[in-house]
Amino acid sequence: MKPIKNNTQYESALSRIYSLIQKDLKDNSPLSDELEILSVLVKEYENANFPMDKPNPLEAIKFRLEQKGMTEAELSQILGHRSRKSEILSGKRKLSLAMIRKLNEVLHIPAEVLIQSY
Repeated sequence: MKPIKNNTQYESALSRIYSLIQKDLKDNSPLSDELEILSVLVKEYENANFPMDKPNPLEAIKFRLEQKGMTEAELSQILGHRSRKSEILSGKRKLSLAMIRKLNEVLHIPAEVLIQSY
C-alpha cells in the first residue's frame, strides 16, 4: 500500500473499498486490515483535498434539533428563556459561553462549531 497522491489513485482506492465491503470479512483478517488501511488513506486524502467547512452554529443547532426530534420550545428550555431562543435563531443575539456549554452538553454539538462567528 502507498499513500494516495492523485485522483486516479483515490478513485482506485474507493473502488477497492467498495469491493471489500461487499464481502463478509472476518475481523483481523488480511482483507479486513486492507479495508481499514485503505479507509484511513482515503480519509486523509479527502481531508487534504476536499476540506469541509464547519457548519454555521445556527444551522447546526436547527439540524441537531431536527435529528433528535426536538422542538424549538425544548430549545427554549435548554437556553433558559423563550425570547432568547427567538433572538438567537434569528441572529439578533449571539450565543453566550454558558449557552455554548449547555448546547454542547445537551445536544452534543461540538464547541468548535458553536464558537464560530456568524
